Amino acid sequence: MPVTHDIVATYRHPRVVMRRLLALGPREDRALVILIAGCVIMFVAQWPGLSRQAHETGEELNMLLGASLMAWLFIAPLLFYLLAAMSQGVMWALRRPVAGYAARMALFWAFLASSPLILLHGLVAGFVGPGLEERIVGAIWLVVFFWFWLSNLREAGWNTG
Repeated sequence: MPVTHDIVATYRHPRVVMRRLLALGPREDRALVILIAGCVIMFVAQWPGLSRQAHETGEELNMLLGASLMAWLFIAPLLFYLLAAMSQGVMWALRRPVAGYAARMALFWAFLASSPLILLHGLVAGFVGPGLEERIVGAIWLVVFFWFWLSNLREAGWNTG
């Protein structure tokens, strides 16, 4: 199934999509591509807000974009791997052991599946600017991201535990 269909399906039934992704078998290349795709989308989502910031403050847009590129494509993936390992440890402590690959897929898929909302957040940041609207969209993204992540971890726990 195309990734876009899986993203839409995740908003309806996140556990079903995670079950299907885990049934494909552990493929670290798939997990890495999902993570990098999410990071690229996050980088692109930053553009409108960074453009607004450069216009308002007189900062160089290329410098802002370069810093964002470095953060989202080189540093963030390492932090996501660390966060996935920590979530695996938490699940182990809760006596719901999750395989390392399943813990990574749960986090990485939640990040990619919530990307439409982060794109909306970027548009709000760029066109509306900082304020209540941006915080509301950011909060909605955060809630949806955690909903997907926890649902995915729960499914991964049922599949491996």
